[in-house]
Amino acid sequence: MAQSIFEQTSEQIADTVHKASRAASAAADAIEDGVGTARRAAKRGGYAAEELLLDARRRVQRYPIETIVATFAAGIAAGSALSWVMRHNAACDRVDARDVD
Repeated sequence: MAQSIFEQTSEQIADTVHKASRAASAAADAIEDGVGTARRAAKRGGYAAEELLLDARRRVQRYPIETIVATFAAGIAAGSALSWVMRHNAACDRVDARDVD
């Protein structure tokens, strides 16, 4: 009987080791697949950025005045938004300071 318990335990340990090995192999394959996917995505992103840059260059060469006007308008809009946010935060800070007193 002691022999059979030892054999059962030995078989269970061997089975567990085999399952752990398969799980480790599956995990390594999944990581390898993930790395490959990330590399492909990075390449596609690089190609898209390059195409965007070339398109922007062509647009500036074809429509220089419109590009300058659009850039100026975007700068005005960004500056206005930033100014509004700063004034709003300053007003909120003053209100908060009065609440503390």
